[in-house]
Amino acid sequence: MAPPEQFTSANVAALKAKFESAGQGHVFTFYDALAESDKESFFQQLQKIDPARINKLWNYAQHAPAEPENTVVEPLPESATASILDSKPEDLERWYNLGLDLIGKGEVAVILLAGGQGTRLGSKAPKGAFNIQLTSQKTLFQIQAERILKVQELAAERAQDKAKAQVPWYVMTSGPTRKMTERFFKKEPLAELSDKDNETRAQGKPYFGLDEKNVRIFEQGVLPCYDFNGKIMLAGKGEVAVAPDGNGGIYKALQDEGILDDMRKRGIKHVHAYCVDNCLAKVADPVFIGFAADKQVKIATKVVRKRNATESVGLILSKNGRPDVVEYSEIDKATAEAEDPKHPGLLKFRAANIVNHYYSFEYLDSMGDKVNALPPHIAKKKIPYVDLETGEAVASVAKPNGIKLEQFVFDNFKWLELSEFACFEVKREEEFSPLKNADGPGVQDCAATSRQDIKAQGKRWAEAAGAIVKNGDDEGLEVSPLTSYGGEGLESRKGKEITELTI
Repeated sequence: MAPPEQFTSANVAALKAKFESAGQGHVFTFYDALAESDKESFFQQLQKIDPARINKLWNYAQHAPAEPENTVVEPLPESATASILDSKPEDLERWYNLGLDLIGKGEVAVILLAGGQGTRLGSKAPKGAFNIQLTSQKTLFQIQAERILKVQELAAERAQDKAKAQVPWYVMTSGPTRKMTERFFKKEPLAELSDKDNETRAQGKPYFGLDEKNVRIFEQGVLPCYDFNGKIMLAGKGEVAVAPDGNGGIYKALQDEGILDDMRKRGIKHVHAYCVDNCLAKVADPVFIGFAADKQVKIATKVVRKRNATESVGLILSKNGRPDVVEYSEIDKATAEAEDPKHPGLLKFRAANIVNHYYSFEYLDSMGDKVNALPPHIAKKKIPYVDLETGEAVASVAKPNGIKLEQFVFDNFKWLELSEFACFEVKREEEFSPLKNADGPGVQDCAATSRQDIKAQGKRWAEAAGAIVKNGDDEGLEVSPLTSYGGEGLESRKGKEITELTI
């Protein structure tokens, strides 16, 4: 992104001309009546908006290319897939060791899609700061940071230069959560959290024990909101109405926020990206990274096996000979229910998307202007606005009056050849437990199910190591990521009773 221009009358005039030539000059309707400080802040906001790009996205959304008439969907070829459920143990071990070696060389980075606020959970704080009521009271951020600490430790044990076993953590926030996230990482109190949660965080470590220089918090981009005629809407007389550009905005944000530059300086070659709301995410997973590096692909994705034919999940598959994600609503009943002829009893299309991806750094660094070519998706919304004729602020909107555009992180998959893409199936109970909803009777994907899944996993690990769990907790056992990354390191518990709630 170009450095910002100085706030001068000449630069304001040039910017106004730029918007006018794009047919978006109306954003300056109230400019002359603004206070000088408001003029400057508005100028700063408008500088970050390219009206020609905004018009291009609008036109693309309104006239999206039609799908070919004879669309062919098939499962990905076996050459592009592997499953932790049925891979040879020697392959899994080889991938694991390769992944640890790459981490040990300092060639692996992690991007966290930290999302917005936990609004649906009843919280205004960043979702990663949410307390799922584990015995330890650890938040999602802390659990994931500690997985990085542990995998660094495991990699250092194999590394020639142990100091290189560092995994930089790039945390992509939304605008409203960036400052809160920065403060939470520094263990400063948040007004959006309870006194108890702030007290718990105050007792922890800054950056959860990670080296501060290896944590970069950055912000995803935004797109203006449009009225139904493609005109940019104003949220105030000196403010454009904007909305986050979707998780597909990651690619542009990596460029604009200097993240690719930082990765390049560090010598990063492999990147793992995942979502904050998955409490079981294996951050910087050595097996996944080793698998993708071994395949020498540009992008790889983790999937879990679809529960049943009616589960509402996107599917990773081959569409017209290219890797793609197809939403559940786009698949007819017969296709959804079709069985795999090679695996009786299994669905033919079962690779459920969990937004957990590997990228070669070379691929991310080569995207260039393609970050602007991701197709925008339309969402009609009720958007507070300023009436251009009256200047009145309309805060209460009864029905959708505008459009927000967002890009999806997987919409570039189809740009790849099948040989450049790979899919890795993992066990749902070991790697996927999303936090989407507030707790309630019979509710899935909530804090209670996240907590239960972590404890059930811990109990499985302990019992697999030969331990006997007798702690009186019906949900299981909390195993700290600092104790075990993926079930390893529990051998000393063999034949012993575990009475603690957490180890």
